[in-house]
Amino acid sequence: MLNRVYADYLMPSRLGEYEALVRKVAAAGYTQLSVRDFFRQVRRSGCAPGGPLGRSFVHRHDIDSDLRTARKMFEIETRHGVRASYYFRLSTLDFGFMREIEAAGSEASYHYEEVADFAKRHRLRSADAVRARFPEIREQFARNVARIVDGLGLPLTTVASHGDFANRRLKVINHELLRDDALRRRCGIECESYDAELLRCFDIYISDRKYPVYYYPLSPFDALGEYRHICLLTHPVQWETNWVESTRCNVRRLVEEVAWRA
Repeated sequence: MLNRVYADYLMPSRLGEYEALVRKVAAAGYTQLSVRDFFRQVRRSGCAPGGPLGRSFVHRHDIDSDLRTARKMFEIETRHGVRASYYFRLSTLDFGFMREIEAAGSEASYHYEEVADFAKRHRLRSADAVRARFPEIREQFARNVARIVDGLGLPLTTVASHGDFANRRLKVINHELLRDDALRRRCGIECESYDAELLRCFDIYISDRKYPVYYYPLSPFDALGEYRHICLLTHPVQWETNWVESTRCNVRRLVEEVAWRA
């Protein structure tokens, strides 16, 4: 609990560390790019050792919350010519910011969570009950994608599944929804960020963590030079404290858990 309080409210900004990282990645000879660009390169040339795809460092940002810090990370990347993917939940959509990201050559897309949302809204408490409603949930996903495409004015190429406490309790991940090829074709989705075709091309996949761990399974600084293709997943709220956003998210989760159990 003390670690959580420190991470959410007391931790000094780590954005200087993030800027140092993008500098070191460049100095180590890696191309820093988005999930979309990496996937399309893989589709064109493959990712076998010794192949034409050079050293790659893929930046994936899941905007669960904290648009303020997301903007700061984007500003750092823009200064250094870094391209990245930003995945927005319905609750964090900002079409103006998303268009800025796309104009800079990076990717702005959808961090979807229809399975968890549907389960909580309808108080479904078993995996079988949720999967039985997948046709309805797929329709909701398609409507949400259409809404985002309309607001952004650009197609969505890749999307990323959000992980919610409801998914963990039910043992049903949001990604299951996109095992439907017809749904992908309908929505124009070329790749889901957890697709095996994509993941097998990363030599290591690193995710940020809350204080005191910071990274798992190792620091991206230590991965440089040791691995050829690296993916780093980050969440802005874990790089700079934002009292308002942290409090909002903590209260929202508490309310959702209580309502779901009721």
